[in-house]
Amino acid sequence: MGLVKPARQIASLSVDFLVIGAGIAGLACAIALRRVGHRVVVLEKHDSITKATGGCRMPPNLSKILFHWGLEKELRKISLKSQGIALNLFETGELLGEHIWDEELLRESRGEFVFAHHADLRQLLYDTALSCGATIHLNTTVAAVEPEACRVRLSTGEVLEADVIVGADGPSGLSRQLFDQGESVHRMNMYSATIPKELIVQDEDLSFVYDGILRSMFAWFGDGRSVLGFPAGGKADFALFIYCPKDGNEGSWEEIAPLSAMQEVLETAEPRLKKLGKLAQSPTCIAFKEVPDLDDWVHESGPLVLVGEAANPLPPGSIQEAALAIEDGAVLGKLFSHLHSRSQIRSLLYAFHEIRHDRCSRVTKKEIGDIQFMCLPPGDYQQMRDDVMRAKRDAGKDVLDSDADTGEEEEKGKGVGSAEWAEIVDVFGYDAEDDADNWWVMWGLLRERAREDVDIAPCNVMTEQVVEFEQALAVVDSEA
Repeated sequence: MGLVKPARQIASLSVDFLVIGAGIAGLACAIALRRVGHRVVVLEKHDSITKATGGCRMPPNLSKILFHWGLEKELRKISLKSQGIALNLFETGELLGEHIWDEELLRESRGEFVFAHHADLRQLLYDTALSCGATIHLNTTVAAVEPEACRVRLSTGEVLEADVIVGADGPSGLSRQLFDQGESVHRMNMYSATIPKELIVQDEDLSFVYDGILRSMFAWFGDGRSVLGFPAGGKADFALFIYCPKDGNEGSWEEIAPLSAMQEVLETAEPRLKKLGKLAQSPTCIAFKEVPDLDDWVHESGPLVLVGEAANPLPPGSIQEAALAIEDGAVLGKLFSHLHSRSQIRSLLYAFHEIRHDRCSRVTKKEIGDIQFMCLPPGDYQQMRDDVMRAKRDAGKDVLDSDADTGEEEEKGKGVGSAEWAEIVDVFGYDAEDDADNWWVMWGLLRERAREDVDIAPCNVMTEQVVEFEQALAVVDSEA
């Protein structure tokens, strides 16, 4: 198994998976499925997996999965542990307050909050997938996906078949286009850039970025724009995510955007932010779109399942962007560790959708809300947000603590102070593999026993009763 630990349960029937896309989601699926004994081929259109730039925030619900897979040592080599966050105003630089992550709560989550370069995380997953025995074809373009035949046609004309196709090719990929989807709404743009550490430390005004160990992430709240900054991994280059009104420069993670356009967004920013913008290198500009939920992630015509942002696009730069993708892989692997018959495939794919859809939808709405919260225009709510944080700052409290913890009136800070705790409990504390195990115990085993009862039905049982029972099972499968 190379870098990764084998799973405790291996599928008694190994089948073939074709994964379209070698991004975070596709590689996580490859690792998880190989860990439980399935054969995996990954198809990636680019000739390299390290082209995407920028930083990556990895919350505990992500890191705990990699720790469980045996990748803790490798992850620590490329990452930097986050200790807290400092919240500032975009235009003036006023410090609204700081928050130090609660170590006890993080320990209970069984993960850590770490930062890395996106390319380093992807390289780690790529190397791990290969060491697990997955086959990865780079520079391979999928021209057509045929769910009913469970095959894909490459741009070369070659046809590849499998038992399951996993669509991990993103929100604009071929896989998602095969599903009914509504119109997306282009809300904002997000510029992503990194700054070499050696450039920052030469400027005394920017020394705050690396002062101490507790201020490891920074946020600036502005009028219709906001900035997140953090040291990105082992090399500790400083990563910037800049949210701003749409300006016509949006492209992809692999396309370099005009540096001048990014710097223009920072024209109204405090002096330190302007300086960081002038030191930034090779920015990319991604559209932040709100995308309607898909009704289903499993194609009606055949065993094609969507994962990652092909299933559930998040705002670019979201804290849960990589996390939900890796959770998808973990859940898919766990479910297919129970495979012993091809007749189970479709019901396990529906189970994947059942487990993941609500979780991803809920987290995505929160991510969108967080960005909107940081970009509030001047007004009563913006003033309330800032005043509540200032009050906590002046009282010596962590700024994201719930209002009950600081003695503030509940109504005064409603919607402002409790978000961090809700995230710790509901988002950071979530364990994707436990969720898959719980589904299997509650529903999967029950379904298997029901199938066994049908299989051993005595000859004197009326045919009509057997048919009715099988139809009932089919209904359960379709609802899963």
